[in-house]
This record gives sequence, structure tokens and C-alpha cells, in this order.
Amino acid sequence: MATSPAAGGGRWVVVPPERLPRWLAGFEERHGRYETTAGAEQVVLVAADGARAECDVPFPPLTGDLVEHAGRPRRVGVLLVRLGGYAAGVFEADRLVASKVGSRQVHGRSAAGGQSQQRFARRREGQARVALGAAADNVVRVLVPEAARLDAVVLGGDRTAVDEVLTDRRLEPLLPLVTGRLLDVPDPRLKVLQSTPELFRAVRIRVVDPA
Repeated sequence: MATSPAAGGGRWVVVPPERLPRWLAGFEERHGRYETTAGAEQVVLVAADGARAECDVPFPPLTGDLVEHAGRPRRVGVLLVRLGGYAAGVFEADRLVASKVGSRQVHGRSAAGGQSQQRFARRREGQARVALGAAADNVVRVLVPEAARLDAVVLGGDRTAVDEVLTDRRLEPLLPLVTGRLLDVPDPRLKVLQSTPELFRAVRIRVVDPA
């Protein structure tokens, strides 16, 4: 269970679905009985002492109880893209059942000036197009054939690179399935892909302690 400061006050707590019942019980033990307000994308708990827990619903909209909803087994597609690296996988709950990981060289930016810099920039743009095209090809092979069987598609990596890949018309069957926040992950590798259920299955909770 990870914690970090939250913008606007409080702190973020990331709770695996298997540990959510115990976390909720602990919240009540620390702060007293709480009232619950449930929405499609967030469940808010307000305790007797004024403590507040804002639970982001994974795979919204919420259907039923938050604990049951969060722990429900799902078939999820994952797409991770950064310039030069990409990964696509299909998960049954937290088990990776199909995947493809690859890379293409994309040079960094040059500090040189003049025509040399312009040539370098054109070459880098060309390398980026090839890399993103390879990423889209990868998704077509791994995720598109599974679209009808997926409950959701989760994205991660660099926002600009991910958005560029999703402009490929071959990926249109996946777009209605995209859900959740963009996962903050390093360069896509198999180990990085395998670790993503820790992020996309977890419940993110903003906890604000009483004044």
C-alpha cells in the first residue's frame, strides 16, 4: 500500500482490492463510524471525527458495493508507449495471458544549431513516426483481436506518444474501452508490463484528516 501527498491537501493511498476491506475497517477504527456517498466514479466516506476518504472507483461506473466492484475479475488490455518503446498485453485479473513488447531507436534532441540541427530534427521525427507506427502494429496484433472480450483498456507511458498511437484507425474498436488515468510507468519492458495490475486494479483514495 503506497502513500503520497495529494494536491489540495491530504494524501493519496493506493490500496490493492484484496486489502480494501481491511483498510475500510481500519479507517472506521481510527475515525469512528462513517457515512457513505456513492457515485459512478467516486465513493466518499465521511467519518464521525470529520475525516474524509475519497475513493476513486476503478473501472467506472461503480456497480454495487465498492469492495465487490474493485475485486471483480476482469479481462483487461494494457497499452504502454514511450518514444522508442512499447508494450501491449492482455490480463486475466493480474495474470498476463498475451503480450508483445518491442522498441525502436529514437535519438534524443540535438543542441547543435543551423542546418545540422534541422537535419537531426527531421531524422528524429522520422524515427518517432516509425516507432509509433510499430507500436500501433503491436496493438493491432495483440489487443484488437481481443476487443470483444475485453472489459477495459488501460493506457500508460507518455501522453503525447499514447495519443498519437491511438489515432491509428485500426485501433478504433479499442477506444470505447479506454478507462482510468494514464499509468505513470518507465520505459515499457516486459517486467514493467507485468507489474501494471498493481496500478490499474488498485483503489486510489484521497484521505483528508480532520482539522
